[in-house]
Amino acid sequence: QVQLVESGGGLVQAGGSLRLSCTASGRIFQNYAVGWFRQPPGMQREFVATITWSGDNLAYADYVKGRFTLSRDVTKNTVYLEMSSLEPRDTAIYYCARSLYSSTAPLTGSIEYGYWGQGTQVTVSS
Repeated sequence: QVQLVESGGGLVQAGGSLRLSCTASGRIFQNYAVGWFRQPPGMQREFVATITWSGDNLAYADYVKGRFTLSRDVTKNTVYLEMSSLEPRDTAIYYCARSLYSSTAPLTGSIEYGYWGQGTQVTVSS
């Protein structure tokens, strides 16, 4: 069974930083893409960033480029999303997900992901 657990969310002032973690049960990330999505209040879920497990391919949404950074620790089966220069518009529930199929390319569409964590709330105050 594929299980993903996000952590690291919280309340932060504008300009601050947070690091989100997405940890998988077992080696279920190997050969797959791992993505981060977010759902702002009253809005649809949107793509944030993605990384292939090899670490060679990453992609970021334009609205987080230069502020958010992905990394992964293969020994811990964990993907990290470092978020800096946070803005109130970054307020959302953040979800990590694993792609349905093996992929060596970054995947930006939520439909390409079949396994999701429960989400972690990020609130940025002005």
